[in-house]
Formats: sequence, structure tokens, C-alpha cells
Amino acid sequence: MSRFTALLLPLLICTATAQAAGLTASVDRTRLNSGETVELTLESNDVTQFGKPDLTPLEPLFEVRGTRQVNQLNTLNGDNRATTRWIVTLLPKNNGSMVIPPLQLGDAQSQPITVQVVESDDRESADNLDPVFIEASLDQNSVYVQAQAVLTVRIYHSVSLYDDSSLTPLQIADARIEQLGDTRTYEKDINGVRHGVIEMRYAIYPQHSGLLSIAPQTFSATLVDTRPSGDAAAQGPKPGKLMRISSAATALTVKPKPITYPADAPWLPARSLTLSESWNPEPDHLQVGDSLTRSLTLKADGLASSQLPALPATEANGLRRYPDQPVLNNQSGDRGLTGSREEREALVPSRSGAIELPTVEVVWWNTFEDHLEHSSLPARALQVASNPSLQVDTPAGTQASGGADSEALWWWKLSTLVLACTTALGFGLWWRARWQPAILRAAQTGPSPRTLLDDIKRASQANDPHATRQALDAWARQQPETLADMAARFVPLSDALDGLNGALYSETGQHWQGEDLWRAIRAIPAAERAKDPVGDSGLPPLYPK
Repeated sequence: MSRFTALLLPLLICTATAQAAGLTASVDRTRLNSGETVELTLESNDVTQFGKPDLTPLEPLFEVRGTRQVNQLNTLNGDNRATTRWIVTLLPKNNGSMVIPPLQLGDAQSQPITVQVVESDDRESADNLDPVFIEASLDQNSVYVQAQAVLTVRIYHSVSLYDDSSLTPLQIADARIEQLGDTRTYEKDINGVRHGVIEMRYAIYPQHSGLLSIAPQTFSATLVDTRPSGDAAAQGPKPGKLMRISSAATALTVKPKPITYPADAPWLPARSLTLSESWNPEPDHLQVGDSLTRSLTLKADGLASSQLPALPATEANGLRRYPDQPVLNNQSGDRGLTGSREEREALVPSRSGAIELPTVEVVWWNTFEDHLEHSSLPARALQVASNPSLQVDTPAGTQASGGADSEALWWWKLSTLVLACTTALGFGLWWRARWQPAILRAAQTGPSPRTLLDDIKRASQANDPHATRQALDAWARQQPETLADMAARFVPLSDALDGLNGALYSETGQHWQGEDLWRAIRAIPAAERAKDPVGDSGLPPLYPK
């Protein structure tokens, strides 16, 4: 059985890989002028395919200008992922709506894509075209203040250019500018002459009404000189020619905000606007204390996300609200910028029953149809059920909830009073302890002072310096002052201790006589002894007279 499983496992892995692999198709733009090329990208992550897609279905509608293949190996979380891309340059043969048909790669098939091909106004004769020329155009001649106008700058060149081209930055006073995507490069046939095209697109948002002037932009590049120059042409690379061209100045009429627009509403001029909501989880079976997330999304075509206002907060009785930071996003498309603002908030019901959520409404101006519009989410009611886990059982035998509450309140008062008394008592004991000595002498648990004196007498009369020193230290540990303090105030004791120390640390120890030390110990004047800190406690003196 295990051998069969080992043989079956690789087959299942290969089958899952084949199912996960696919062929996806995308284009760099879906709207183009007649004579312009479009780039079709086919991507596959099937490592078992070594061929290339069949491009035969493209021939009736498109001219295949070129194909290149790009292989990539990406590593994510330790897993290697190999992808293969085929970039196909297509030239539409007709105008109007053109469908790129599905293409086949093994068992995988791409999805169809529709592109719009618009008739363009070309120059009359190819003889009048410069090798390099520039065009700047607006998608509309007039817009409302803070509304979007798309500026497209195209550089056409029928000759080769070195990779040192540059375009002056777009700067417009009293206007906000957003670049739409990356720079595009494609080809276009103009009167039978193939031109390379470099395209930049900008979203312009005028901040004041009136006439907005867009200054010319200057493009500079080094032109490859293909004309023969005698012997110099055969000796090395041909010299380049630096050229500069400028676009024509463009004017944009900016209209003020309409008078009919509400004065208390944020000004939102958009081509289209949508307001939507989503719930996680769905509020179908809601109980008290449950948490659910409500997401409100405002999406406007022709506005940046920074221009979108904050949405009204969800205010409802019996509903606690915990808002999150808004999520702003911008997407660039063929018609310009599309901004979105998503606001998330966690909602927790605190009571059962019906909770009414108010209507969410946004007022905006439709710039495409030129009139005022309202987008709204209708009011809704959340049905909240009681949560059994949050309920407290009522004890049996209670006659009235008012009486139970009073009894519970009485017990709370009593416990509070007891706590206050114990706190006051503890504070008083602490205050009294502050005025007591920091260190109290412990009760004597060892030999009595009289016994220790007898030990000193026996050791000193036996002339044994080591035993005398041990007995003397034991006796001194029970005294209210140290042995050094006693020797400092009583000279005979100091001399006797010097003799004892000399006997301990020299060769004369065997000749030491302890009678002087014992005499000095007995002769310590009682009046000169340090007073006992606890002498007032009534204990008998250590050495009674």
C-alpha cells in the first residue's frame, strides 16, 4: 500500500501543477489611435511548456510586428517560481472595437481582450514630416475647478535616437499634477512612414477658475546621423546630432463651482462616483457583544484619492464603534486617474433588539452629464439577539428585582465600610512603625555572658592565647559595643589586647601570660560602658554590681 502511495504522489503533484498553470493575457492600453501599435503580453508559469503560443488566430485582425520572449525566476518565501512572458507587438488592421482572440499554449488558453481603435487625423503628406516632432493635446478644452483634465504628450521620431533623450518637467502654476503611469513606447504608421512614439500622460487639477496656460515642453535627444560622410563613415561610428523641439502652448478654460451645488457639501467633480459597503461577517445572526467589520468604499473616476472626503461615521444607539485608518488608492487608466477611499470600522452591539443604521449619502457633480447627483446607501436595521453567555442568572425566591438590588447595595456598603476600617488600621500601624527603631536587638539565644566570662577566665589562666581569643570574641559579640570601642576608651584593655595579638602572630606565643588580660576585662569600669538602647525595657543589667 505504501509503495502504491509513493508512486501516486508524484502523479498527483504533476496534475495539481498542470491545473494551477495557465496562460494570462494583458495589453499596455485598451484605447489607441489608428496606425498605432499595441503590446500584448502573454504570461505562463507552466515549466513543462517549452514551445510558444500559437499566434495564428491574430492574423485576420492584426499585423504581428514583432515577438520577444522574457524568462524570469522569482523567489518568494523560499519557493522558486519560474514565469515566461511573450511580448507581441500588434498593429490593428481596422478601426472600431477589435477583439484579441484567445490564444493557445498546450492545454492552456488565454482570455479574449477588447481594444478600441479610434480614427486619428494624420498629416497630409509624409514629405512634410520632420524626423522628430512633438504633440501635446488635452482630452477636453474646459473643466470645472479641481476637476481632472488629461494632458497627453507624444514625441514621434522616424529616425533612430540615442538613449539620452529628456523632456522638461511639466510645471503649471495654480494646478496639481499627477503623472499617469509609466512612459509608453510604441509604433505608428503615418502616411506609410513608420514612427516610434514616446508617450507621457498627466492628470491636471486646476485650483482656481479662469484661463489656465500650459507652457510648451521641450524634448531634446541625440539624432543618429545615417548620411554617409566619406572616409570618416567607414572608420568608426557616425557622429550624432543634438536636436531640441518644443510643443505648442496649450490653454485650458477652468469653470467655477456651479451655483446650484450645496454650500455645505464638499466639492466633488467626477466623471462617475460609486459608494458601496461590505460586512465581515454578514450581520445576519448577530448577538450582543459580537464584533463585525463594516467597510465603506468611495470610488471616483477623475479624482485622486486625496480629494475624497471622509465618510459619515456610523452613529447608532446601542452600537459601539472602533474606526480604523482609511485606505487610499489611486489607479491610472485610459481616461485618467481613479481614486478610492475605504473606511473600515469595527461595530459591537451592546444591547439586543433592532439597531437602526442611518443613511450614508455623498453629494457630487457629474462632469460627464454636467448635473448634480446623490449617491447613497439606504438605512438598514440590525437585528441583535441576546447573548446567553453574557446573561447572569437571577436567584430563585427573589420577590422583586428592586428588593434584590437594595440587598446587593447594602452588602456593597458593608464591604466598603470594612475595607475602609482595615485600611485606616493598617495606615495607623504603619505610622506607628515609622517611629520605632529600625533595628531591634534580637533575644539572646546563645550562652549567657557569665558563661562566656568563665571561658575567658579559664583560657587566660591556662595561658592559651588561641582559646582566649575565641572566648573573647564570643563574649564581645554579646556586648553593646565592639571590642575595639572598649579598648579605645580603656587603656589597660588595649595593652592587654596588644599582648594577646603579639602572642598569636609571633613565636613568643608559648610564653604568653593571660593574667593581665583577665584583670583588664574584670576592671572595665561599669560607669564607662555604653548604655543599652533597650535598657528602659526593664531587663536586668548584663554585669550587675
